Formats: sequence, C-alpha cells, structure tokens
Amino acid sequence: MWKFYGICVNILVKTYSLWLYGETEVNIMRMTDIIEKKRDGGVLSTEEIRFMVKGYTDGSIPDYQMSAMLMAILLKGMDRRETLDLTMAMVDSGETLDLSRINGVKADKHSTGGVGDKTSLILCPMVAAQGVKIAKMSGRGLGHTGGTIDKLESFPGFNTGISEETFINNVNEFGIAIAGQTADLDPADKKMYALRDVTGTVPSIPLIVSSIMSKKLAAGADIIVLDVKSGSGSFMKTEEAAHELAENLTAVGKMAGKKTVAVITDMDEPLGNAVGNALEVKEAIAVLKGEVKGELLELCLTLGSCILTEAGFAANDAEARKMLLCGIEDGTALKKLAELVEGQEGDPKAVYDTSMLPEAKVKFEAISKRSGYVKHISAADVGLVSMHLGGGRATKESEIDLSVGVMLHKKVGDFVEVGESLGTIHASDPAKAEEATRLLENCYTLVPEKVEKPKFIKGIVR
Repeated sequence: MWKFYGICVNILVKTYSLWLYGETEVNIMRMTDIIEKKRDGGVLSTEEIRFMVKGYTDGSIPDYQMSAMLMAILLKGMDRRETLDLTMAMVDSGETLDLSRINGVKADKHSTGGVGDKTSLILCPMVAAQGVKIAKMSGRGLGHTGGTIDKLESFPGFNTGISEETFINNVNEFGIAIAGQTADLDPADKKMYALRDVTGTVPSIPLIVSSIMSKKLAAGADIIVLDVKSGSGSFMKTEEAAHELAENLTAVGKMAGKKTVAVITDMDEPLGNAVGNALEVKEAIAVLKGEVKGELLELCLTLGSCILTEAGFAANDAEARKMLLCGIEDGTALKKLAELVEGQEGDPKAVYDTSMLPEAKVKFEAISKRSGYVKHISAADVGLVSMHLGGGRATKESEIDLSVGVMLHKKVGDFVEVGESLGTIHASDPAKAEEATRLLENCYTLVPEKVEKPKFIKGIVR
C-alpha cells in the first residue's frame, strides 16, 4: 500500500514540474552547463547540440555564449558523431532545397577556397554535358576575389537570384543551374560563420566540416565532390591538415547518406593564370574551348571523374576522363555553359565572344627587375593585389569591379629574365595599376637553381 502511495506522489510531483516548467526539471538545459561540459573535454549529446544551434539561430542564446562555445570546440574538438549532429542541426535550422522534382542523378561541388579558383565555371558544364545534373548553390566572395556568383555576373544580364521554380526547371531542361544561396537556407551557418570570423575560431576542423557540409546537405544533391586546398594560399597550410579535413568531410557526408569524395590539391600558388572575376571567366572559357590545359584542366578532370564514377556514368576514372575530354573536343561542354547563362537571363553570345565581358581601362606590365627560377608565388598576396585593384570585398557591402585583376605570365618552375613581364595588371586607373606592379613583384620568390614543380593533386579521399 505504501509503495502504491509513493508511486502516486512521484507521478504528481513530475506532473506539477511539467506544468510549472514546461518540462521536467531534469531535462532543463542551460547553455552555461553545455559550455562548461565542452570546456572540460566532455562529449555533447545530440539534444545539447540541437538546443545550442536552435537557441543561437532564434536569438535566445547570445553571441558571447556562442563565442565561448566555439572557442571550447576549437580547443577540445568534437568526435564525428558530435560533428554530424552539429551539421544536421544546422541543416534543420532553416529551409532545405527539395530536388526530388529533378530527374536523374544530382551532383554538387565545393571548394575550401583559394586564389584564382574558377573551377566551377569549367567543371559544372563539363559534367552536365555528360548527363549528370548540376544543381549548385554558391556564394559571393568576401576577401581577395569574388565568389562563383560574382564571376557569373560578368556575363551581361546574368541573374543569380532566380526562383526555386526556375532553378528546378533549368536543371531539368539544361542539366545545370548555379544560383545564389537564399537567406532561409542554413541560417545557423551564416550566424556562426560571421561569429567565427571575429573570434579566431575559423581553423577548427569540426566547425569547418559542419559549415561546409550543412550547406551542401541543405542543397539536396546526391553526390558531393569537395576540392580541399592545401598550402600557403588556403585555410589548411599543410598537406596533413588538408588530409584530416578531407577525411572528416567525407566521413560526415557518408554518415549523412551522401556519396562524398574529397580531392586534395595544391594552393601554394594561384590556380591557373587569371586572378580577378571577368579575367577568370575568360580563362575558364579558354579551358572549355581546349585552348588552355595544365593544372586547371587537370583539376576539373579529376573532380569530374569522381562525379561520373560515383554517379555510375563511367566504370573507372580513365573512362570518365575520356568522356570529359570528348565534351571539350566536340564543343558540348562550352555549349552547356552557354545554356547555363541563357537559362539565367544572361547573354550566351558572351560565351563565344569574350570581348563582351567587362574589360579594364588600364593595363600595365609588372616587369621583373631580377632573374631566376620561380620557386614560390604567394597566392594570398596575389589575391591581395587583386583586392587592392577592386576585385574583392573588404566588407560585405563593398562593390566589386568585375573587370580588374592580374594575369600571371610566370608560374612556379618557370625561368624569368630581367625585363620580362611577371604578369599583366588590369586596373581602373594608372595609379592603382602602378602600385599593383610593385606589389606583384614582391609576391614572387626567385632562385638561381632550377625548381621542380610540386605535385598538384595530392590525394583523393573516397
């Protein structure tokens, strides 16, 4: 009898607590407790992570508490289950893109950033020309150069802000669409990334993984291919750090049910020769025409082969590369870029006549005062030269000049004679151009002995 009374009292206490607090006292969470748990090296539960992300997104958890949590994660880390939970909580913080109305296999690509990275403008048309659907959400650049969206706006009339309906229709009709990320897609990442940028917590691998993968998973593709940069011009300064990031990215992608591949590539010098928005578009078109080869084409063939094999369109990498090269040779890849531009209100004639793209008013040659072999080109500093000319953003509100930038004539391993041009400066006025020529020369390290060019593709993590 007393045991029965005890059970009844316990039920009444719990019922009262539920009525008073909206939940039982034992389930009440406090951000302070979660911060302290991670600070002391604890492993956060799924519920704690979701509480944290939801609270920060809706404003109930303030910046100062999330700043403390981000620093605790940077210092103590997260295991892969925690990283997956953080990623999925960020995905669920806003809307997701439903691609179920698109027929066929959908693929997306992401780069961890770099200087002169115009890969999407080449890779996406190459892959779409082989029948894989490219449904890509991209962002604008903040820093030395514009992002893919900024580069695409070099085409007259190009609209990156198309509706979801147009986006879906274009992928079904043309096999490709690249649009700007909407404000409702992954809002947690937008808030957290801005906070990481000013709290010294950008380099944390769990935070990088959750930021990248939450956006890619929210965008809804079946296959995700990642270009992980390694070197002085990237977040991951060493090859070891890039491998660690690649392994974590692919692991989280697989845990989330997506086919995910990461390619680790060199970023100790700018990618290709062009740095600057319209200049990079012109170089991308030259690659699609078969006029430019080298590391830029090699990167696109490697990434594209990963997509085609994962999609089941090719039996192996060799077959995939042959398909992609055929798309360049027969003109279908270039045509696919023109269809992308036309489908988003741009003028497709600019794909075939690049004189229609923005052109700088002033061009200066950066003449070398030294001779020797190029041992190193500081990618980050070349990016800053482009930013000095107006090709990048210091703040989100900054206006980009799409016409300006640098066209490099000498890369690592090349010999430079005194009086030769290291690169052509494209500028809006002579004063900026003259200063940029001095800055560009300082980006180069020349040595008397011959230099062997480093391996460009450093590894593939499937």
